[in-house]
Amino acid sequence: MATLLIILGLLASFLDTTESQIGVSYGMFGNNLPSETDVISLYNSNDIRLMRLYFPNQAALQALRGSNIEVMVGVQNSELSYVAASRNNSFDWVWRNIVTYSDVKFRYISVGNEVNPSDGTLAPLVYIALTNIREAVVFYGLGNQIKVSTAIDTTLIGANYPPSQGAFKAEVRAYIDPIIAFLVANNAPLLVNVFPYFSYVDNPVDISLAYATFTSPGIVVQDGALGYQNLFDAIVDVVYSALEKAGGPWVEIVVSETGWPSAGASAATFNNARTYLRNMVAHARWGTPKRPGRAIQTYLFSMFDENNKEPQIEKNFGLFYPNQTTKYNLYFN
Repeated sequence: MATLLIILGLLASFLDTTESQIGVSYGMFGNNLPSETDVISLYNSNDIRLMRLYFPNQAALQALRGSNIEVMVGVQNSELSYVAASRNNSFDWVWRNIVTYSDVKFRYISVGNEVNPSDGTLAPLVYIALTNIREAVVFYGLGNQIKVSTAIDTTLIGANYPPSQGAFKAEVRAYIDPIIAFLVANNAPLLVNVFPYFSYVDNPVDISLAYATFTSPGIVVQDGALGYQNLFDAIVDVVYSALEKAGGPWVEIVVSETGWPSAGASAATFNNARTYLRNMVAHARWGTPKRPGRAIQTYLFSMFDENNKEPQIEKNFGLFYPNQTTKYNLYFN
């Protein structure tokens, strides 16, 4: 009996660490969205425990007070120049948007989102902003609670097939290498926006819909001893391989966005979106071939259809309609 209780306890612990890895991005580009208070209630009623907030919206932060939702909050690209300009500015940003909300469970600060390394204005600011924000977080005694990182997209990858050959483009190394060194030094993850949808529609000849939506009946890509049955795993492991080659072999990846549109372009259908999202939620707990058994913390994109986004396809990534009814009946955790 004692042995059984120990096993059940270990199983419960395992489930707790693997089933609480699905979050949802809270986008606000709509003129018909519910109030921030109603949105937080919707997260809670659907057992969504992780939220990505793209900027420190004060109404949303007020509504999050005292909740059990863990938050990734963003320093917007438009704010990079401010927080990179001086230590005082970064301390001010962290005080106003983090320290003031001591009863909000902050998990990550994402300093910039998909900054283009060729952008001569923004790209040089990211590393400086990272270090400034991290210094402020540590100063306020939050260094063990909050990890500071930045979110990239997969256009920074050059070699991408097979996954073991993944590598960052030579021309982005001057940008990404210092960021990786920062992540290594601070034991922080790299935030990566991963969209098999776009990989599929860009190359439907070589990539099957089944491979992109987790429905392939068997291995599609054999890479040495590792077999890949879905494109999501392949993309994540490509980035892991790139990190290994750039001095970050132990840097974890947090998938800061993934999703599938339900309308607006090729293969953007309700059924495809539902299939991808349901399978994504079920799959996240198991890890990738390169990191088996290690749950992939993943933020689904996005909470609502956002009617003010452009182009048309960007309006249709929501998991819920603006009236708060569910589109796909997902069981998040």
